[in-house]
Amino acid sequence: MGKIYCVMGKSSSGKDSIYSRIMQQGEPALLRIVPYTTRPRREGETDGREYVFTDETHVQQLESAGKVIELRAYHTVYGIWKYFTVDDGRIDLSAHSYLYIVTLEGYQKIQRYFGNSRVVPIYIEVEDGERLLRAIARERQQKTPQYEEMCRRFLADAADFSEEKLTEAGITRRFINKDMEGTIREITEYIRRDMSGMEKQDKRISIWR
Repeated sequence: MGKIYCVMGKSSSGKDSIYSRIMQQGEPALLRIVPYTTRPRREGETDGREYVFTDETHVQQLESAGKVIELRAYHTVYGIWKYFTVDDGRIDLSAHSYLYIVTLEGYQKIQRYFGNSRVVPIYIEVEDGERLLRAIARERQQKTPQYEEMCRRFLADAADFSEEKLTEAGITRRFINKDMEGTIREITEYIRRDMSGMEKQDKRISIWR
């Protein structure tokens, strides 16, 4: 049986870069879960790679079919943007493990859907001042910078990832991203050890059967 390793962190904490590097390494062997969103596609994004870009009509169809595992709606300066995880038949924990970027709330809902033992948190943390500098630098690279939305996300993160909510979600292990290379090695080794322990447990179960 596989697991879902949920990468979480405030905006500009480096989670996207860390996620991409771990997936590019190809070891440990993890598959991607592609989330869905109704927000406009950004410069350099490809449909089906970073997100499955869709619209409100499709969201309602998926919800009616009971396919939405978790959904977050954000009231942005450009309207309501939705981000959500869909049980579209691509998640098979009987055969694979996955790496997935998600919010704290999303992590909790995925954990309830698949079970606590099959969903593992990977929480990445960066000092707020450094995060703000990174966010501004990234936004400047966009064809049409959206500084208001950037500020909204930055402020919302303070509430979404408060110490109270982290404690409530059972987040005890934190990966401090001061050095990208070091953080990637630390997370990779953490996942590798967890998967190794999982494989040993599965072997013991098979023997007893």
